[in-house]
Amino acid sequence: MGPKELIEAWVAAFNRGKADEMAAFYHDDAVNHQVALEPVTGREAIHAMFAREFAQARMVCIVENIFADGDWAILEWRDPLGLRGCGFFRITDGKIAFQRGYWDRLSFLKLHNLPIPR
Repeated sequence: MGPKELIEAWVAAFNRGKADEMAAFYHDDAVNHQVALEPVTGREAIHAMFAREFAQARMVCIVENIFADGDWAILEWRDPLGLRGCGFFRITDGKIAFQRGYWDRLSFLKLHNLPIPR
C-alpha cells in the first residue's frame, strides 16, 4: 500500500472512531504532532490520544485532497461543522513514522462545545 492508499485507509478508520484501528497505522516509535498540542510519541501514546479524542467528540474527516510524493503524503481535509486543516505524513515500511497536523484548536473546541483552557 502506497502513502496515498494508506492515508485513505487511515481516514476511513478515523471516521469509524476506533483508537485500536488508528494505532495500527503507526510505527512503535512514531511521532504525532498536532501543532496546537504537544507532540505524542509512540504507538501506545498515540492510541491513548485517539481514545481520549474519540471519547470527547464525534469527529469526521472529509477528504478534500490527498497528495503523495515519495514517502510523504499530505491530507487536506474539512469536517461537517466547517473546520478545515491539513496533515503531513511520512510513511516508512507501510506505517506512519511521523505526522504533523495543522488545524484551529479554538474553533474545534467551540464547535464541539468543549471547555476552553485558560
